[in-house]
Amino acid sequence: MHILLIHQAFAALGEPGGTRHHEMARHLRANGHDVTILASTISYLTGERLGGARVEVDETGVVIRRCYTYSGYHRSFFHRVLGFFSFMISSFFAAFAVKKVDLVWGTSPPIFQGMTAWMIARLKRVPFLFEVRDLWPLFAIAVGVLDNPILIRLSQCLERFLYRHADRVIVNSPGYLEHVRTRGARFVDLVPNGVEAAMFFPDERGGSFREEHQLGDGFLALYAGAHGLSNDLDVVLEAASMLLGREDIHFVLIGDGKEKQRLREVAGARGINNVYFIPPIPKTRIPAALAAADACIAILKPIDVYKLTYPNKVFDYMAAGRPVILAIDGVVREVVENGQAGIFTPPGDPAALALAVSTLADDPGMCFRMGKAGRSYVTEHFDRPQLSTTMTVIMQKMCDHSMTGG
Repeated sequence: MHILLIHQAFAALGEPGGTRHHEMARHLRANGHDVTILASTISYLTGERLGGARVEVDETGVVIRRCYTYSGYHRSFFHRVLGFFSFMISSFFAAFAVKKVDLVWGTSPPIFQGMTAWMIARLKRVPFLFEVRDLWPLFAIAVGVLDNPILIRLSQCLERFLYRHADRVIVNSPGYLEHVRTRGARFVDLVPNGVEAAMFFPDERGGSFREEHQLGDGFLALYAGAHGLSNDLDVVLEAASMLLGREDIHFVLIGDGKEKQRLREVAGARGINNVYFIPPIPKTRIPAALAAADACIAILKPIDVYKLTYPNKVFDYMAAGRPVILAIDGVVREVVENGQAGIFTPPGDPAALALAVSTLADDPGMCFRMGKAGRSYVTEHFDRPQLSTTMTVIMQKMCDHSMTGG
């Protein structure tokens, strides 16, 4: 097969951000399939223009073509939409030029690139696989980013159109299944988020990462990911302020996003000096960062729709053998609790978060047991190579079905 993936928010292993698609693409290549990825010239996480060649071929043979994208993700919603539409148009012409494609793989968010993927699939007369990684526009409406009634209606129409016209829909969380089915998806498969467990070394302690960033020898509670409206990192700052008297406990926030500068200013103004802000790092360095942590934080705003999601970072934390402090309710809570991998705290509750951090700091044995259990559980149920095999089988069946005229 030759798979064409259209993905504005794609992050290669050497870049900050989620690398689910690069990892899966490499597994497809290892099984003899060709993969071409159309990606943005702008980092979806940082909003900065990416360096390097417009066309790259990684060491496994995955082809990555960068398509022009307007830079303005973090300026306003209007500029963000301009970025979406610029990629939608540029990726269409780039995709049209790619030869001998057997399947087009579209992914959302941003949902607009789904239209490009659908149009290209129909023009090339090949199957269209639509992957749903985030229930857009539902999440955008819930957090208040999308509030214009006309735009909401148009977005919902686009969402239903793509679900109904995809030859197959993939979701990365069991919480999404009912949503996509009730909005017209005909054939739906679950290929959940997971982790390349072999990338992580739970027995390492990450001393070099601590030294590099002058993190000291105390207990580190680490968060790695986006610093946006949805991530509720003000709760982490409030929890840190409650633990200022514990000189042995520090918080580490790794990543970037629209809220990061404001969070830094809040911490400075309030004298919350037990929080380290570290710039985003490539996925290849995430294992070293997590090895430096004693516990890891996953957090989202206390919004009901977030109960449906499977955040990637939770699986990374578990693979690294670190206990998860989970301030997210719903389906991912089931994963952490079934794996006995951490402590759940109610979303939006800084006192509960502070208590969980101090509890783990006072009980290294609990940290070790939870970390070991989480690593075992995620390796058995959410290992990326196994999930990539499932994805490959689905794609192959779609191509075989199309060739037989079924």
